[in-house]
Amino acid sequence: MNNLLSATEAIVQISTIICLVAISVSLILLLYRIINGPTNADRAVALDSVGMNMMGLTALMAVLLPSTKLNDVILLIGILLFIGTLAIAKYLEKGVIIDRKLD
Repeated sequence: MNNLLSATEAIVQISTIICLVAISVSLILLLYRIINGPTNADRAVALDSVGMNMMGLTALMAVLLPSTKLNDVILLIGILLFIGTLAIAKYLEKGVIIDRKLD
């Protein structure tokens, strides 16, 4: 039984490290898309994807590290990502984020 448990822990460690490397490569490619995006909409989608990848990295670190505090960080990133996506969408649609009506 101990052999099965140690083999399972080794598989989880190896697969988590492989996923960390894959997400890191994805972040590098998304950074390229943010810098050289042909349109602002492409940049916004890439920025949103970077946020989701950061959530994934944090989740993988929560698997590796024995801490429950990273779960709160994942939720915080998700909330900020949602608010940022709304702001970028409004900016792309209207050109301003906050409408100020001076009457």
